[in-house]
Amino acid sequence: MREPSTPPAESLLAWYDRHRRDLPWRAPPGARPDPYRVWLSEIMLQQTTVAAVAPRFAAFLARFPTVEALAAAPWEEVARAWAGLGYYARARNLHAAAKVVAEQGRFPEDAAGLRALPGVGDYTASAIAAIAFGRPEVPVDGNVERVVARLFAVEEPLPGAKPRLRALARRLGEEEAAKARPGDFAQALFDLGATVCTPRRPACTLCPCRVSCAGHRAGVAESLPRKAEKGLRPQRFGVVFWLEDAAGRVLLRRRPPAGLLGGMLELPGTPWREVRWGEAEAHEYAPAPVRWSNAGAVRHVFTHFALDLAVRVGRVERIGEALAVPRDEVLGAGLPGVMAKAAKAALSAAAVAEEAWVRASA
Repeated sequence: MREPSTPPAESLLAWYDRHRRDLPWRAPPGARPDPYRVWLSEIMLQQTTVAAVAPRFAAFLARFPTVEALAAAPWEEVARAWAGLGYYARARNLHAAAKVVAEQGRFPEDAAGLRALPGVGDYTASAIAAIAFGRPEVPVDGNVERVVARLFAVEEPLPGAKPRLRALARRLGEEEAAKARPGDFAQALFDLGATVCTPRRPACTLCPCRVSCAGHRAGVAESLPRKAEKGLRPQRFGVVFWLEDAAGRVLLRRRPPAGLLGGMLELPGTPWREVRWGEAEAHEYAPAPVRWSNAGAVRHVFTHFALDLAVRVGRVERIGEALAVPRDEVLGAGLPGVMAKAAKAALSAAAVAEEAWVRASA
């Protein structure tokens, strides 16, 4: 199929000026964007939705109002503020990048310099360069891939189509209007994909690019972009232990700095593996040789595997370790999502088991 002419950037920008989303990290029309806010929002939005990030952005910004404040903060405070946003390597890279920027005295202003920061890849570098510094970049995320695939009726499935979609996106940014307002043009593409050119039931009648959309003309817009079939998600299993003492303190530990959930707090437990744990072998990883009660199990789906965690509850007279947190403070201690699920299950079971503990000690 012959590719249509590039849709006019003027139409998309005129639509954006009328319908732009009011997001907490966006500068008002005509105002100069704050590079710190732009960078922070782009890192938070990686593999996370606007709906999930928006309420957390203001709280994070209030705690760390500048990149210097973020760089100076201890990791434990950053981890606590990030808890619940998932993909915790982003938080480690965010903290590391803040230290680099604070030491340099400013953010790099072009995509190449931004890519040198920890946690900043091609898309994030392009987005920051365009939005914060007005550089002629067209960042391509999932929304933009969808818009471009429909505009040009790209039938090749993802992920194989990604190079072509990036090339076509750059072509969109070559119009004079896009080059004059690269930050607004990038955000206009984001908003179009998020609010009009949606994955299901796109509102084509409201689209400023409808006339130029090859996918709409061919009646295949909603089916694009096509995606290759995914294989089954691997399954892993683990056991965690909620150990509480007579004073109502719960034992936590901090994960190693590298790897999944690196540097975050967790309930002590077994490694995660591909087969279920027997009780005897799991108890070899228990933090104390006590009688453990079954508190059920929780399930959490990561990007590359699903995890089933069995939860066990036990009690000792006194926990001496430094990472002992009062029971009513555990859920606010900065646990990642999977551990918060396990803690909630343990709290429910501990309330039931407490009567038995009291009777046993009477």
